[in-house]
Amino acid sequence: MELRILSVNVGRPRVIGYLHGEPVRSGIVKHPTASEMVFVGATSIAGDAQADLSVHGGADKAVYAYPADHWPWWEREHTLPCAAATFGENLTLEGADETSVRIGDRFRWGEALLEVSQPRGPCFKLGIHTNRADTPGIMTRAARCGWYLRVLEEGQAPASGTLVRVHESASPCVRDAFRAATHPNIEYAICEAVFAAPALAQSWRLAVERRLAPRPDSNN
Repeated sequence: MELRILSVNVGRPRVIGYLHGEPVRSGIVKHPTASEMVFVGATSIAGDAQADLSVHGGADKAVYAYPADHWPWWEREHTLPCAAATFGENLTLEGADETSVRIGDRFRWGEALLEVSQPRGPCFKLGIHTNRADTPGIMTRAARCGWYLRVLEEGQAPASGTLVRVHESASPCVRDAFRAATHPNIEYAICEAVFAAPALAQSWRLAVERRLAPRPDSNN
């Protein structure tokens, strides 16, 4: 599998709006880089940063990718104009979606080696960023969430070209991993399989674990 890079996007935290009269800071506003090459570090792409490190960023969320394959659906079904970084992503990609990318898949990007670690869980800041309060809910219901990647090997990477899958995981796909933590009627067996995925980020694993207890056949 090769994913075509449409854009590499970076941004620094800034005030994006107000909630209950208080300023909301976020790094969700990103813009395509003008550089031909970028340095992909252990926790972020050079020039990129997050405002609230308690829930954003870190080793398991170093790079956020979103498939432009979803753009026609967003525009047709929800009249949301789409372009690079509409969803706050670092990598705007083409050629796959959450059903064909698996937790633990590894991609070579220039010198960098990336591993899919978890889905993206949308929050209210996405609604502010898109000027649509319903965007996070729409993304959740549709499981069109994109995915985070951890950086296994740092290095220089091109701002165009492709990400090449060099390891296909046997773990569940990103869509099932997202549904295992967010959807009320997800099959118990899927939750179990997602929970057991070796490469799954610990924070997402804890969210799935809450769906596994108590077991549906428990007498307690």
